[in-house]
Amino acid sequence: MSAANDDCASSTPESAIPAALGRNLRRLRTRQGLSLERLARLSGVSRAMLGQIELGRSAPTITVLWKIARALDVTLTALTRLDGRSDVLLMREDQARSFISPDGLVRSRSLAPPGEGRGTDFLEIRLRPGGCETGGGVSSGASINLVVAEGAVELCVGKGSHRLAAGDAVLFEAERTYQCRNADDVEARLFLVLSHGEG
Repeated sequence: MSAANDDCASSTPESAIPAALGRNLRRLRTRQGLSLERLARLSGVSRAMLGQIELGRSAPTITVLWKIARALDVTLTALTRLDGRSDVLLMREDQARSFISPDGLVRSRSLAPPGEGRGTDFLEIRLRPGGCETGGGVSSGASINLVVAEGAVELCVGKGSHRLAAGDAVLFEAERTYQCRNADDVEARLFLVLSHGEG
């Protein structure tokens, strides 16, 4: 096994994430010959929001990014990847591409290596007390696998409600909307895998 060297890791300032997201969105959109108006219709995300993202002036939620990714038929990581590639991708916790909710109670970060095309998105989600993550509503054929690593949450999928404790896992169709709320007084830590359909 070869020893690690200084080229294995690189530092990415948090301020670079919106700019990279904007570049990726513009590249993927124009590659498919889509106008902002057309992408807005396909994704359900407003043209104004898409424009702000492309200019690097907006940090959208995971739900918004999922809608855009599905409309473009790419993975979430294709939108959020940073420049540079390596045979071995090391993602330090403090260098992760993170998304923080406006109220500061939900923090998500992508754990999947960057790439394009269909596949799987892998996320870590931290919910502070009172924090609520919503999602789903993506196209048919995709599925969500959610695992609770720490704490406990209330998960509502459709009309059903489930209390999940550390170690519990659940699988459901990603076209169904969900709400995951931390009703306890300690932070909850979850892992979410979104597997895109083949259709």
